[in-house]
Amino acid sequence: MTKQKTAKVVLDSEGIDRGLTRIAYEILEKNKGMEHLVLVGIRTGGVYLAGRLQKNISAIEGREVPLGILDVTLYRDDIATSNKKPPLGKTQIPFDLTDKIVVLVDDVLFTGRTIRAAMDALIDFGRPRMIQLAVLIDRGHRELPIRADYVGKNLPSSLWEAVSVNLMEKNGKDEVLIEEGS
Repeated sequence: MTKQKTAKVVLDSEGIDRGLTRIAYEILEKNKGMEHLVLVGIRTGGVYLAGRLQKNISAIEGREVPLGILDVTLYRDDIATSNKKPPLGKTQIPFDLTDKIVVLVDDVLFTGRTIRAAMDALIDFGRPRMIQLAVLIDRGHRELPIRADYVGKNLPSSLWEAVSVNLMEKNGKDEVLIEEGS
């Protein structure tokens, strides 16, 4: 008998908003304001979260922090070995990253391989003063020595569980689900 998949909501809309508000304040506190600060969202979920962080930071500081979009497809270390060829997205970083404090934004931090690819990609746009990482969910299971500077929620999970981040901009609803079963 096959076990049925079950999904449990681990973060609702209010939880996501609280996490992003806290992250915005932590970014400003750690960097003593927003001078030299830029946000770069990793396609796709990170782009929407970076946009929300931009709004939160702008509301706090009274001016807009620059926002970029990064596609890491060509920088992934599994592109040659994977049967699935992910669609190539567009990178839009309309500013030089040289001497900037770049806050990379993603939805889920898992093995760390996407973040490694993102850091490789960022270097093509300049030499940042510093790269920081903000994620909504940190689920553990690192394969590389990467950790987030800002985390909305730590969500310990097993390797056979799936974590899904649904966002209003993409799925019409804000929630984080953990799916168990096989």
